[in-house]
Amino acid sequence: MTKAVADTVSPDSRALGASRAFSWMLVVTGAAGLLAAWIITLDKFKLLEDPDFVPGCSLNPIVSCGNIMKSEQASVFGFPNPMLGLVTYGMVVAIGAGLLAGARYRRWYWLGLNGGMLFGVGFCTWLMQQSLYVINSLCLWCCLAWAATIVMFWYVTSFNVRKGVLPAPGWLRRFFDEFTWVVPVLHIGIIVMLILTRWWDLLWTS
Repeated sequence: MTKAVADTVSPDSRALGASRAFSWMLVVTGAAGLLAAWIITLDKFKLLEDPDFVPGCSLNPIVSCGNIMKSEQASVFGFPNPMLGLVTYGMVVAIGAGLLAGARYRRWYWLGLNGGMLFGVGFCTWLMQQSLYVINSLCLWCCLAWAATIVMFWYVTSFNVRKGVLPAPGWLRRFFDEFTWVVPVLHIGIIVMLILTRWWDLLWTS
């Protein structure tokens, strides 16, 4: 009986916890994405009720959440995209809270989390391209969700590389040990530059 209990509670060497800073990063970025998804979802419902409804973040022809919400790209899977965000960002908050409470996850769990975030950052990249060059409008709440997804993706990837969950050469592990923050900053910086170069003149004249 004693042995069975010991086997049940013995730590799994393959299970990994995380620092408080990393855990809080997941909670904060997940909450930011959840907030953006919640507000967009509410505005989407109001727009369905009243086609003339103007969301509060529709400031001009460029910064226009309404244009984004009315587009086909806003319901890629047959339902409003932010409803997917309500689930996925909520899961990130829950995972971060679990880590703060001392949870330890096995390798498959970390890989699944990384895979989900890879899908998320890929989906956001496609939405950015559609927003800038097809819909020709920008949603500020979408931008918040994009930024949150980019930050959490790169920090989770860094964690998995540094902990050996993802195989990587030594130089890459050393880079992530010291300069993880550089990658999301560069990623978001590139997006900001694309936005500015796309609408530089109109942003200052509208």
